[in-house]
Amino acid sequence: MNAPPAYESKRTVLIAVDDSENARRAVDYAGIMLGGREGVSITLLHVISEPEEDYFARAEEKQKWLDQYRRRITGVLEDYRRGLVSAGVPEADIRVHTPLRFCPSIAACILAERDSSGAGTIVVGRQGLSRKEEFLFGSVSSKIVSHARNCAVWVVA
Repeated sequence: MNAPPAYESKRTVLIAVDDSENARRAVDYAGIMLGGREGVSITLLHVISEPEEDYFARAEEKQKWLDQYRRRITGVLEDYRRGLVSAGVPEADIRVHTPLRFCPSIAACILAERDSSGAGTIVVGRQGLSRKEEFLFGSVSSKIVSHARNCAVWVVA
């Protein structure tokens, strides 16, 4: 049986984001709920899903893609960070984390990051999928709600 995360980690909130409007709403909501609260740290997480080995013909192409992707997402994450600061979250309490991982499922990678950080709460935006699309393809937020353990999950619509 796994021991529960330490008390300090329960005060860590992991906000899993991409560059969608739903992710922006999730960050804004977290800022409203957590701004001005002492003792809460926030990690803005964007998992960069590593492409399959044979996706790029050459390693240089993959590196160029990765560099461009990181530049774009860094700007998005910086914008989210500024929004949290404007909402009253101290800059020192915000961490930005952009791991490069092979992800058969983004939800599984987010949960693995949660497990390694011991965050007490995960915040995600709900993707605007129809019921049919969600049934066929699943949704990251649904998978996180279904598989998360030892933490709270906020799904922001």
